[in-house]
Amino acid sequence: MHIKPIGVIRTPFRQAAGTPLQPSMAQGAEGTVEVFAEYAAGLKDLEEFERIWLIYWFHRAAPAELVVRPYMDSDLRGVFATRAPSRPNPIGMSAVKLLSVEGALLRVAEIDILDGTPLLDIKPYAPLFDHYPVRRCGWLDRRSRRDALADDRFQEP
Repeated sequence: MHIKPIGVIRTPFRQAAGTPLQPSMAQGAEGTVEVFAEYAAGLKDLEEFERIWLIYWFHRAAPAELVVRPYMDSDLRGVFATRAPSRPNPIGMSAVKLLSVEGALLRVAEIDILDGTPLLDIKPYAPLFDHYPVRRCGWLDRRSRRDALADDRFQEP
């Protein structure tokens, strides 16, 4: 299996501590996505979408743990029941707001990603495919914080 970055994500967040936990908690946070020139043609028609999925590599995450204490919780949880970055394959995804496409540069908002993060893929956010009404959301149902920020618990030492 070969994975190769297609670009790099630029944000104001230099360390995990203080970074919003999810795009829905990143109001006012803006950044850019620099897509490498060899992949720029793939951006055709992307500007028609309001939101996009950024798929990326948690390049500064601590080594994988199968049981973690996730943000917004004090109990230990299986890593696959969390969005913790310290995973066997440290792949992240964020549905960010697309502000503009300027050549191979994307301007985005509501971003929750560390500066310099390698970009693996971009996909359009489509409510037809990406939105499911649910009745249960595990341990998150018992949490109500909408403005939580990360600390350094999952950052590489």
